[in-house]
Amino acid sequence: MNVMMQSPRSPPSSQLYLSASVTDPVKLGNGVQAYISYRVVTKTNLPEYHQGPEKIVIRRYSDFVWLRDRLFEKFKGVFVPPLPEKSAVEKFRFTAEFIEMRRSALDVFVNRIALHPELQHSEDLRTFLQADEETMERFRFQETGIFKTKPADLMQMFRDVQSKVSDAVLGKDKPVEETTPEYEKLKHYIFELENHLAEAQKHAYRLVKRHRELGQSLLDFGKAVKLLGASEGEPTGKAFSDLGTKSELLSIKLQKEAQQVLMNFEEPLKDYVRYVQSIKVTIAERGTAFRQHCELAETTKLKEINLDKLMLTRSEKVGEAENEYREIKAESEEATVRFERIVKRMNEEIVRFQEEKTEEMGVAFHQFAKGQARLANGVANAWRALLPRLEAVSSSI
Repeated sequence: MNVMMQSPRSPPSSQLYLSASVTDPVKLGNGVQAYISYRVVTKTNLPEYHQGPEKIVIRRYSDFVWLRDRLFEKFKGVFVPPLPEKSAVEKFRFTAEFIEMRRSALDVFVNRIALHPELQHSEDLRTFLQADEETMERFRFQETGIFKTKPADLMQMFRDVQSKVSDAVLGKDKPVEETTPEYEKLKHYIFELENHLAEAQKHAYRLVKRHRELGQSLLDFGKAVKLLGASEGEPTGKAFSDLGTKSELLSIKLQKEAQQVLMNFEEPLKDYVRYVQSIKVTIAERGTAFRQHCELAETTKLKEINLDKLMLTRSEKVGEAENEYREIKAESEEATVRFERIVKRMNEEIVRFQEEKTEEMGVAFHQFAKGQARLANGVANAWRALLPRLEAVSSSI
């Protein structure tokens, strides 16, 4: 089923669609208990959505985290879209700029899922988009984390970590790693892409900072020149006043352009850095699945050899060995299927990711170039319009 992404404000009636918009952030609570809630508006005609063509729910950031974690757990090999990070600095959590950047990033997150050929049909996505707040909270608190794991499972986790540390100290064989050319090419591409995107995002940040600093400097300069003009007679005083006013207007242009660069260029770059980091987690999951596949295949061989020996000696332990062999063989086959499914998904995902990245980065760079050209023309025209008046003052002195 091919579901096309459409604006939630004007969905088509002739094709299947699913779209969502994250809007109206509102601060709730006080102090450390304070958080931001969002209206999530869903419009769809998909048959599995039974609550009508439009649904509005209230969600908070932890609900988005719940959705991301559920999808990552259930769709191994899929590049689950990333979430914007939490603000590490308390005083920035509720600034208008931070709230808008997060709202925009959450909107992108939900709509990427709605567009995804597999994730769009997830039961967890339907829960997220349709459940009332009380039901959503119940689902969120039912999630199991490391500290809700059974004690026996925790002990096994610690034993596994101890074993790996011991192996490293004693110089035992390194874990088996997948080394196919396609896999190595994928890893190289992703790691290189992360470096290049991070470098581009760093310079975009500096550009935003420079625009803001220059805008502030022009504002301060404009005020100072206007004060200077007030102490001068005509026509010098008028010329200085005009220069100060023009500087203040240009300051506003620079501040607006800084905000545009932030939202339309730096943030998309930062978002793709997060996306690539999310893909790296999926690559690590593939590595784990490959090792499980290899280890279980090796264990199955050992169990088979042991069973053959017992059958030759007609040992009374043959029955027990046969059961162990069947169990481990079933586990091994399941691990192989799981690994092959991850590989197939990742092969499909990297093609889709590259197409999506090319389109979205193309838009971001185009908007950036247009904005810079618009700013340069605006600045040039502003100073050009002022030149005749300043030249007239200069020639009259």
